[in-house]
Amino acid sequence: MANFGELVLVLGDIHIPLRANAIPEKFKRMLVPGKMQHVICTGNLDVEQFEELRDLAPNVHIVQGDFDEFTCNITFPETRVVQVGVFRIGIVHGHQVLPWNDQAALGRMRRKLHCDVLISGHTHQNHVLEHDGHYHINPGSITGAYSSLTENVTPSFILLAVQGPKVICYVYELIKGEVEVSKTEFTKEEN
Repeated sequence: MANFGELVLVLGDIHIPLRANAIPEKFKRMLVPGKMQHVICTGNLDVEQFEELRDLAPNVHIVQGDFDEFTCNITFPETRVVQVGVFRIGIVHGHQVLPWNDQAALGRMRRKLHCDVLISGHTHQNHVLEHDGHYHINPGSITGAYSSLTENVTPSFILLAVQGPKVICYVYELIKGEVEVSKTEFTKEEN
C-alpha cells in the first residue's frame, strides 16, 4: 500500500442548514472515517457536522466561524495552531482578517501565529497561494453555500498529504456534477 504521509482534510464554511442543505453526495462518499489523521475546519458548522467530523479522524481542529453562534452551541477558539509533521499550521475563519482575502493581511495573521501555513475560510472560494515563502490555503465551502461576496460558489475541499518537509495539496471541486482534482506541491525551507 502506498504511503501518502499524514493526511489532513481541510474544509469549512459548511453553513448547514442556513445556506445549504447538505454536503454533496459525491464528496460525502469520499470522506471515509479512519483514512485521515487530522481534520481542520474553518468554522460555520452545526452540532451534527461537528459530530460527523469527529468520526472522520482522531485529531479534529476547528475555529469559530462568523455564523457558529447561530447554529452551534459549542464555542471554538478564534485561532488555532497545530503541528502536523514539521509544519506549524495556523487556522482562522477569516472574517476577522481585513481586508478579506487580502494576501498581505493574511500574511500578517500568519506571522502573528508564527506558522508555516495559514488556513483561512470565509470567502467560500478555494485557493492555494504562495506568499513570502509561506502558503495561504482556503478550502472554500464544501457545500457550495453562497457568501456575501458571491452567490456562485463551487463546492470544494482540500486534502493535504504531509510527507516530511513536503506537502502535496489536492483541491477537490464539484464542477457540473463531477469531481475535479488539482494538485500543488510545496516544500518547507530549512531555517
